[in-house]
Amino acid sequence: MPFFRYQGQRIHYTEFASDEKPPAEASRAAAGRRGAAANGTLRAAKGRPLILLHGLMLSQEMHRPLAEELARRGNRVITMDLLGHGRSDRPRDMWRYSMATYGEQIVGLMDHLEIEQAAVMGTSLGANAALEVASQHPERLRGMVIEMPVLDNGLLASALAFTPLLVALTFGEPLMKRVATAARAVPRGLLPHWGNVMLDVVRQEPGPGGALLQGLFFGRVAPPRSERRTFEVPTLVLGHPRDPVHPFSDAGMLASEMPNARLIEANSLVELRLQPERLTGEIAAFLEELWEPSRAKRASGPSRSGSRQAGRSPSRTKATAARTKAKAPRAKTPRTARSTRARSGRR
Repeated sequence: MPFFRYQGQRIHYTEFASDEKPPAEASRAAAGRRGAAANGTLRAAKGRPLILLHGLMLSQEMHRPLAEELARRGNRVITMDLLGHGRSDRPRDMWRYSMATYGEQIVGLMDHLEIEQAAVMGTSLGANAALEVASQHPERLRGMVIEMPVLDNGLLASALAFTPLLVALTFGEPLMKRVATAARAVPRGLLPHWGNVMLDVVRQEPGPGGALLQGLFFGRVAPPRSERRTFEVPTLVLGHPRDPVHPFSDAGMLASEMPNARLIEANSLVELRLQPERLTGEIAAFLEELWEPSRAKRASGPSRSGSRQAGRSPSRTKATAARTKAKAPRAKTPRTARSTRARSGRR
């Protein structure tokens, strides 16, 4: 698996090239090389780069099915293990772990691959890391897909969910080492994809995991609201119902704050993993818009009305525009015109 170095630490990544073959043939070819992708770059790919970022304590393996599907649709997909995760180095120094550092690592990957601008999609931890790129280097982003962000409304539930794991990894390290040894003894071939993704959490050495959680717990979780309102990059926000750690209210809040964001609600927490067709189609369509110049130009112009429209489906947005257009000729009297200008001024 290829890697680059960031501040002396190895960061691993995998590239999934776009496939020029017809969909059916491409699907069979991708299925045949599924194992090869884990060992390195499939083949050189150039256009429409997309970087996929994993969740906390997980690895780039969680995004493999999505990466393969989006690559088949013509995207150059790159997954990476952020520091302390997967096959990347896992130092025991808590100061090495922060959201800001993760944002810089993403840009470091782009520099390593000589990518001037990319779309970035992140889940949970990866979502917040993507927001750090928007904060630090907005010019490097073509667009973002933010899934399950952890913002104001999810902080308490996140602390309650991960504090027991932090205590176990830090103060119960000898016991957790035995658990990791037992977990590594389970052959990967006996488990389905998602079984291995979840078991990998406890297959790791526990000490670095404790340092990682401490570094993130006591640092900045995400850019503040005042800063998020300045992010103009086109963004697709995916929210999930009935998820206390990543509440839908956080996703909705983010979509309303950013002038060029729109919100999509998943049917369940696991829809993108177990029944991915609908959401994958939404993500693929959004990426098409980013790389099609005419649509990208329309998406780049911030507007107050666009902010209020965030979260509505395209059909609702079109219907609203049609109703507004139909009502326009009625504004004939000076009184109506004055009220219209007053409302515009308040906006």
